[in-house]
Amino acid sequence: MLVFRDAGFDDFERVQRLYRQLNPDDPIVTDGSDAAAFAAIIDRPGLHLFVLDDDGAIVATTYLNVIPNLSRSASPYAVIENVVVEKALRGTGLGKRIMAATLQVAWDAGCYKAMLMTGSRRPSTLAFYKACGFSPDAKSAFLARPPQT
Repeated sequence: MLVFRDAGFDDFERVQRLYRQLNPDDPIVTDGSDAAAFAAIIDRPGLHLFVLDDDGAIVATTYLNVIPNLSRSASPYAVIENVVVEKALRGTGLGKRIMAATLQVAWDAGCYKAMLMTGSRRPSTLAFYKACGFSPDAKSAFLARPPQT
Protein backbone atom coordinates (compact mmCIF):
# COMPACT_ATOMS: atom_id res chain seq x y z
CA MET A 1 0.00 0.00 0.00
CA LEU A 2 1.41 3.36 -1.07
CA VAL A 3 1.44 6.05 1.66
CA PHE A 4 2.35 9.75 1.29
CA ARG A 5 3.88 10.95 4.55
CA ASP A 6 6.49 13.13 6.21
CA ALA A 7 9.87 11.43 6.43
CA GLY A 8 10.96 10.32 9.87
CA PHE A 9 14.40 9.97 11.39
CA ASP A 10 14.56 6.29 10.46
CA ASP A 11 14.06 7.15 6.76
CA PHE A 12 17.46 8.84 6.43
CA GLU A 13 19.31 6.05 4.59
CA ARG A 14 16.40 5.29 2.26
CA VAL A 15 16.03 8.97 1.31
CA GLN A 16 19.80 9.27 0.82
CA ARG A 17 19.65 6.29 -1.56
CA LEU A 18 17.16 8.20 -3.74
CA TYR A 19 19.24 11.38 -3.56
CA ARG A 20 22.23 9.43 -4.87
CA GLN A 21 20.08 8.58 -7.90
CA LEU A 22 19.33 12.29 -8.36
CA ASN A 23 22.97 13.43 -8.04
CA PRO A 24 25.19 10.37 -8.49
CA ASP A 25 28.38 12.46 -8.75
CA ASP A 26 27.94 14.10 -5.33
CA PRO A 27 30.65 13.02 -2.93
CA ILE A 28 29.59 10.74 -0.09
CA VAL A 29 29.50 12.70 3.19
CA THR A 30 31.25 10.92 6.04
CA ASP A 31 31.31 13.58 8.79
CA GLY A 32 27.65 13.27 9.79
CA SER A 33 26.66 16.67 8.38
CA ASP A 34 24.13 15.00 6.09
CA ALA A 35 22.38 13.34 9.03
CA ALA A 36 22.43 16.66 10.92
CA ALA A 37 20.87 18.45 7.94
CA PHE A 38 18.23 15.72 7.67
CA ALA A 39 17.35 16.10 11.36
CA ALA A 40 17.18 19.90 11.03
CA ILE A 41 14.78 19.60 8.09
CA ILE A 42 12.52 17.17 9.95
CA ASP A 43 12.52 19.31 13.12
CA ARG A 44 11.98 22.74 11.54
CA PRO A 45 8.42 24.05 11.07
CA GLY A 46 7.64 24.92 7.47
CA LEU A 47 10.11 22.40 6.05
CA HIS A 48 8.72 19.09 4.86
CA LEU A 49 10.60 16.14 3.47
CA PHE A 50 7.90 13.92 2.05
CA VAL A 51 8.13 10.31 0.94
CA LEU A 52 5.96 7.81 -0.85
CA ASP A 53 6.26 4.68 1.24
CA ASP A 54 5.43 1.39 -0.45
CA ASP A 55 5.27 -1.08 2.44
CA GLY A 56 8.56 0.17 3.92
CA ALA A 57 10.31 0.95 0.63
CA ILE A 58 10.75 4.66 -0.06
CA VAL A 59 9.93 4.97 -3.78
CA ALA A 60 9.73 8.77 -4.16
CA THR A 61 10.55 11.93 -2.26
CA THR A 62 10.06 15.71 -2.41
CA TYR A 63 11.29 18.55 -0.23
CA LEU A 64 8.80 21.39 0.41
CA ASN A 65 9.75 24.70 1.99
CA VAL A 66 6.85 26.90 3.10
CA ILE A 67 8.29 30.40 3.43
CA PRO A 68 6.64 33.27 5.34
CA ASN A 69 6.19 36.38 3.22
CA LEU A 70 5.23 40.03 3.66
CA SER A 71 3.85 40.68 0.18
CA ARG A 72 0.71 39.13 -1.31
CA SER A 73 -1.29 39.90 1.84
CA ALA A 74 1.34 38.15 3.95
CA SER A 75 0.64 34.87 2.16
CA PRO A 76 3.49 32.34 2.27
CA TYR A 77 4.98 30.80 -0.84
CA ALA A 78 6.49 27.39 -1.45
CA VAL A 79 9.71 26.11 -2.96
CA ILE A 80 9.91 22.47 -3.97
CA GLU A 81 13.28 20.76 -4.33
CA ASN A 82 14.81 17.32 -4.72
CA VAL A 83 11.98 15.57 -6.52
CA VAL A 84 13.11 11.96 -6.97
CA VAL A 85 11.33 8.80 -8.03
CA GLU A 86 13.04 5.42 -7.79
CA LYS A 87 14.80 4.98 -11.12
CA ALA A 88 13.16 1.63 -11.93
CA LEU A 89 9.68 3.10 -11.24
CA ARG A 90 9.89 6.32 -13.26
CA GLY A 91 7.05 6.77 -15.72
CA THR A 92 4.57 4.84 -13.54
CA GLY A 93 2.71 7.87 -12.15
CA LEU A 94 4.49 8.00 -8.78
CA GLY A 95 6.03 11.39 -9.57
CA LYS A 96 2.67 12.95 -10.37
CA ARG A 97 1.20 11.39 -7.26
CA ILE A 98 3.84 12.77 -4.88
CA MET A 99 3.85 16.17 -6.61
CA ALA A 100 0.05 16.48 -6.35
CA ALA A 101 0.18 15.64 -2.64
CA THR A 102 3.12 18.03 -2.06
CA LEU A 103 1.31 20.86 -3.84
CA GLN A 104 -1.82 20.17 -1.79
CA VAL A 105 0.18 20.65 1.41
CA ALA A 106 1.43 23.99 0.03
CA TRP A 107 -2.12 25.10 -0.87
CA ASP A 108 -3.42 23.97 2.53
CA ALA A 109 -0.70 26.10 4.15
CA GLY A 110 -2.08 29.15 2.32
CA CYS A 111 0.75 29.47 -0.20
CA TYR A 112 -0.09 31.76 -3.07
CA LYS A 113 2.46 30.09 -5.37
CA ALA A 114 4.82 27.13 -5.53
CA MET A 115 8.11 27.27 -7.37
CA LEU A 116 10.74 24.80 -8.40
CA MET A 117 13.79 24.82 -10.60
CA THR A 118 15.35 21.99 -12.54
CA GLY A 119 18.77 21.73 -14.08
CA SER A 120 17.47 19.08 -16.46
CA ARG A 121 16.96 19.91 -20.11
CA ARG A 122 15.45 16.51 -20.89
CA PRO A 123 12.09 16.94 -22.64
CA SER A 124 10.55 14.21 -20.46
CA THR A 125 11.50 16.05 -17.25
CA LEU A 126 10.18 19.37 -18.53
CA ALA A 127 6.96 17.71 -19.72
CA PHE A 128 6.57 16.09 -16.29
CA TYR A 129 6.71 19.44 -14.48
CA LYS A 130 4.29 20.99 -16.98
CA ALA A 131 1.90 18.06 -16.44
CA CYS A 132 2.12 18.73 -12.68
CA GLY A 133 0.89 22.29 -13.24
CA PHE A 134 4.14 24.26 -13.40
CA SER A 135 4.67 26.88 -16.09
CA PRO A 136 8.15 27.57 -17.46
CA ASP A 137 6.96 30.96 -18.73
CA ALA A 138 5.56 32.54 -15.55
CA LYS A 139 8.85 33.91 -14.16
CA SER A 140 12.54 34.03 -14.95
CA ALA A 141 14.89 32.12 -12.70
CA PHE A 142 18.41 33.28 -11.91
CA LEU A 143 20.97 31.30 -9.98
CA ALA A 144 24.06 32.52 -8.16
CA ARG A 145 26.72 30.32 -6.66
CA PRO A 146 29.52 31.26 -4.26
CA PRO A 147 32.81 32.19 -5.92
CA GLN A 148 35.37 29.41 -6.28
CA THR A 149 38.24 29.69 -3.84
